[in-house]
Amino acid sequence: MQSELLTTEELSARIKYDVRTIRERLKDSVLLEGVHYIRPFGGRKILFVWDQIAEDMGKSSAASRAAIPMANGGVLHG
Repeated sequence: MQSELLTTEELSARIKYDVRTIRERLKDSVLLEGVHYIRPFGGRKILFVWDQIAEDMGKSSAASRAAIPMANGGVLHG
């Protein structure tokens, strides 16, 4: 099965984040090389793996809904 590969600009349009935010804040902290993006042929160009990004966005969103913040800074998972 072949995943859809997106440029930074295409990913930006899909997830409604600025291109600069993807490059500076998300890449390498949230989006991991080899999982969420690749560098084809060892070059500088980055292509994002849409299926993996969409799956992880859904997981993260679902996980945060089940958590109740506590006064001491902790989280109650219910």
